Parts: sequence; structure tokens; C-alpha cells
Amino acid sequence: MELTKNLSIVLPAYLEEENLRLLLPRINKVCSEITDTYEILVIDTEKAMDGTPNACNENGASYINRTGGNTYGAAIRTGVKSASGKKIIFMDADGSHHPEFIKSLYSEKDTSDVVIASRYMEGGHTENSPLLILMSKIVNWGFAFVLNIKCKDVSNSYRLYDGEKLKSLSLKCENFDIVEEVLYKLIKLNKGLVIKELPFSFKQRMFGETKRNLPKFIITYVFTLIKLRFMKIK
Repeated sequence: MELTKNLSIVLPAYLEEENLRLLLPRINKVCSEITDTYEILVIDTEKAMDGTPNACNENGASYINRTGGNTYGAAIRTGVKSASGKKIIFMDADGSHHPEFIKSLYSEKDTSDVVIASRYMEGGHTENSPLLILMSKIVNWGFAFVLNIKCKDVSNSYRLYDGEKLKSLSLKCENFDIVEEVLYKLIKLNKGLVIKELPFSFKQRMFGETKRNLPKFIITYVFTLIKLRFMKIK
């Protein structure tokens, strides 16, 4: 696909109509201030389960059904395939990633291949519960140490990517571990990849319930870490 837009904003969504109705106008406002050509892609479930299509239509966002299942991994792969931006930003649709930070991520586009909204560098913060913070830090430490990733926050999905490099990846993970898979494969396949982290404050979701299943979350991360450590990346 020819990359015709300067920026793509991609939001995987699963029953997030209420949040999207508040987020999409804010995203439009920020993007219109930083670039002349952008697109907002909402990657919904395989079939609509709420009023997300209407929320997209009313706010100038492209509504896209994910393919390959209703997993988070399927949403990411669908978003990567559908985006036409030279730079691609992925963000959550639950309000935990405030749209105004898009401007900070995009400001680093000419000097970095990946820009991460980092909760765990100096100046970063997260509103998650102590248990989730502990689990997240364990995941981050484990992936960073075992895979030799020089980042403080390897698991926050709020990132800016170089569109061409992102689209070159073959992504396999089905759950939230695809976030680490993306980063690791970009590093392995692009010598001298420039990654920058910016301090970021992670918020609680605005409406609805989290889609993360804690036991499944733990199991998939362990298996993914082992798989990535020993697989041949190509």
C-alpha cells in the first residue's frame, strides 16, 4: 500500500462507543493542528457490537472491522494493514491514552523510528492499581532483560512508528503481547533503529470494563517471551 497520509491514528476498539464519542473529537483537533493529511482508523470487532460505527461516522473516522478473530492481535494486524500513514500512532480507545499527547509523539517523528509514551521513565506515571503496576513492571523488566531491549516501558501500546518499517513485519501474537513482539522485531530487523521514550501519565479508562484477562495475560506473556527469545526473526 502506498503511504499517502502523513499520519495514521489507529485505535483498536471492543465495545468502546462511549469512550470514542469523547476521544474522536479531541483526536481530530490535535491532528488538524499538526499535519494537513491524517486519518483516524477505528479497528472494531469482526461484527459491530455497539454504536461504534455511528460514532466513527459522526466524527470523520474510518470504521474497520478486524479480520482473523476478535483478539487484540487481530486488531493490531488489521490496523497495520489498513493504515496509509508515513507515521502510524497506535493508542487505546478507552481513554487511558489522552489524545493531546499525540502532539508530543509526532514532534519526534524526524529524529526517531519509534517513539514510546513511557510510564516508567523519570516523569512518567500510571493510575493503575498497585497489583497491575507490579505485574506490568515485572513484564517490562523480563522482556527488556531477556530480549535486550533498551527501554523503560516495553508494554505501553501508545507509540509512534515509522509506517514503512511497521508494515514490513510479520506479526503472530494474538493478545496484548503483540505490543512487545512489534518492538522486538523492529529492533532485530532494523540495525540502528532509533527509539525514544517520552514521560507519559497513563490514566484509568473512562467508561466500560477492561478486556484484559489476568491469568491469560500472565500465561501468554511467559510463552511469548520464550518464543521470541529463541525464534529466528526474519
